[in-house]
Amino acid sequence: QVQLVESGGGVVQAGGSLRLSCAASGLTFSSYGMGWFRQVPGKEREFVAGISWSGSSTYYAESVKGRFAISRDNAKNTVYLQMNSLKPEDTAVYYCAADRGMTSIRLGTRDGMDYWGKGTLVTVSS
Repeated sequence: QVQLVESGGGVVQAGGSLRLSCAASGLTFSSYGMGWFRQVPGKEREFVAGISWSGSSTYYAESVKGRFAISRDNAKNTVYLQMNSLKPEDTAVYYCAADRGMTSIRLGTRDGMDYWGKGTLVTVSS
């Protein structure tokens, strides 16, 4: 049974930093591209960042470029999202997801992701 478990969410002031983690089990982690998405109530889930199987390629939404950094540790079956210079508009539930084919991550779309976590809430106060 595949499980993706996010952690690291919380409340932070604008300008602050948080590091999210996503621990994967039940799959061959190094065979999957990994992505982070976020969603606020009433809006569609949007792509935030993605990383290739080996970590050699990364992808970012324009809104987070230069502020967020995605990384992975295949020995620990974990993907990370370092979030710096946080803004109130970054407030959302953050989800990690696995994409075997990497197509969805390259396109920056939630469609076609193979597995999803349950999310962790990030709240940025002004």
